[in-house]
Amino acid sequence: MSGFERIGVVGCGLMGSGFAEVCARAGLGVTVVVRGEDAVDRGRGRLVKSLERARRKGRISETERDDALERVSFSTALKDLRDHDFVLESVSERLQDKLEVFAELDEIVEDRDAVLASNTSSIPIMKLGRATRDPGRVAGAHFFNPVPMMPLVELIGSLRTRPETLDRVGDFVTGPLGKEVVRGQDQPGFVVNALLVPYLLSAVRMLESGAATAEAIDRSMILGCGHPMGPLALIDLIGLDTIASIGESMHEELKEPLYSPPPLLLRMIEGGFLGKKSGEGFHSYA
Repeated sequence: MSGFERIGVVGCGLMGSGFAEVCARAGLGVTVVVRGEDAVDRGRGRLVKSLERARRKGRISETERDDALERVSFSTALKDLRDHDFVLESVSERLQDKLEVFAELDEIVEDRDAVLASNTSSIPIMKLGRATRDPGRVAGAHFFNPVPMMPLVELIGSLRTRPETLDRVGDFVTGPLGKEVVRGQDQPGFVVNALLVPYLLSAVRMLESGAATAEAIDRSMILGCGHPMGPLALIDLIGLDTIASIGESMHEELKEPLYSPPPLLLRMIEGGFLGKKSGEGFHSYA
């Protein structure tokens, strides 16, 4: 068994709040660290909204909702994670931001057997591990959005990650959290995004070329290939800025043109079209 009892998460966007919710619903106490009081309010509001949605749909009771909320505490200080034994980094998909978090966590988290994990979807774990004195306790645990609903977690170790670190994280994810694990190599994009991102960016290039409308592209993949969601709608769900960051990270490492974000995607981001979270992307959500 993993033996993790004190869970921390750095960042409370969609992924961080989703991870906190899954842990809290599993009966675990969670400390969420964010940058400021405004982020605390946004993170707590996101968590409350998700738990209430689960209650309305009959997945949890009112008591389970309230108990889960009680198990989650918020802080703006990383030092509050000093005695935690599993900490998940879930900040923006920018290498420098993640390196800073790992360097600070390495100094703060006192138990050298504690695991420092990243929810990165594209950045090699070895790069993150090098920010610490002990990359053997650093692993990748890539959850998928929405975390409470999606069963998969990609478990990634670097060349320096200790086998027992991966085993403990695997036991934690498949045990208390009830997820399924796929182990992948420490390469950009791991398994899922290495396959998914070129497909999504190809859909943007098709739209950019004028070959078809956004509606036609998405309906074609739903009706013609049996996909539950079209590629452009999926980008809207994930976030245009997130997809661009993943693509840029993978392109920087692999130099493969298919991973390079198309100009249309970059112009939309500059214009504030970020997908569902902004109310407008390739489709409108107003």
